[in-house]
Amino acid sequence: MSIMLIGYYITSAFCFLSKGCGQMLNPLNKFLHFQPLPRSATRRQVLLTGLGLAFGAFGSRFAQAQQNEHVTKVAPKPKPPGAKKLVMIDPGHGGIDSGAIGHEGSEEKHVVLEIANYVRQHLASHPNIEVKLTRDADHFIPLYQRVEIAHQHQADLFVSIHADGYISPEASGASVFALSNRGATSAMARYMSQKENDADLVAGAKYKEADNNYLQQVLFDLVQTDTIKNSLTLGHHVLDRIRPIHHLHSQQTEQAAFAVLKSPSIPSILVETSFITNHEEEQLLNTTAFRQEIAGAISQGIVNFFAYFDAHERIPR
Repeated sequence: MSIMLIGYYITSAFCFLSKGCGQMLNPLNKFLHFQPLPRSATRRQVLLTGLGLAFGAFGSRFAQAQQNEHVTKVAPKPKPPGAKKLVMIDPGHGGIDSGAIGHEGSEEKHVVLEIANYVRQHLASHPNIEVKLTRDADHFIPLYQRVEIAHQHQADLFVSIHADGYISPEASGASVFALSNRGATSAMARYMSQKENDADLVAGAKYKEADNNYLQQVLFDLVQTDTIKNSLTLGHHVLDRIRPIHHLHSQQTEQAAFAVLKSPSIPSILVETSFITNHEEEQLLNTTAFRQEIAGAISQGIVNFFAYFDAHERIPR
């Protein structure tokens, strides 16, 4: 990409956000057949559009990169007005990857699949929300592919559900995690992210990211920073609904480098519903009542998240 185009895309985005620059970009607009976004566009729409332009300018070279690497697509196609919000629920682990195993032999992969199905049932009657699952059976899906599934369906939210284990059987309570690009917020968050990221090694899968040029990386970072903010807001709403029904391991949304949360454009959280390696919580996780209750809390947190953005006349994407 030429220096002129790099300067154009960055200048376009920042001129829009600062509401300045007047007509200085008009000649290049005509040359590139670029249609300016309306003033009603959100900051997030500007960043996503700029990133889409940057990727598009690479043409066949980027298309070839997509064939050779596991690349997470960044700029989603706009949805028609009035379209339902699509929530992608991701039951962790599956197939050869059992996840954590409790003292009584309970396997995380089965527990979280049932909780995910209850979330889908809770939200099925909501007029403005549609729910899909990354898996609805006991099979293995690599972490990068879970993110890709969310992008292929143009998901508005991504919620990964787990019931993990820890080195100490005394660890207990629910936790919610979002992505961090600046290191983990606690030792527990670091441990959990490393443990979850290593899950792909069970089946020999490996998450790979394509190399980005400088402009793509700048815009990618801007979009992902915005996405992380929305993810933290989502985590806040989910924690608020879990708090009345179950003990929390952490009172706020923790952050770490979870590979499954690395969507640049979809607000994403990972919910640890309980520690299956804690004897009491393993027994709790094996009850239908608790699975339904924790699923209801996650579902209501999702509903409250969308209501929050509607009330503030903002959209998550």
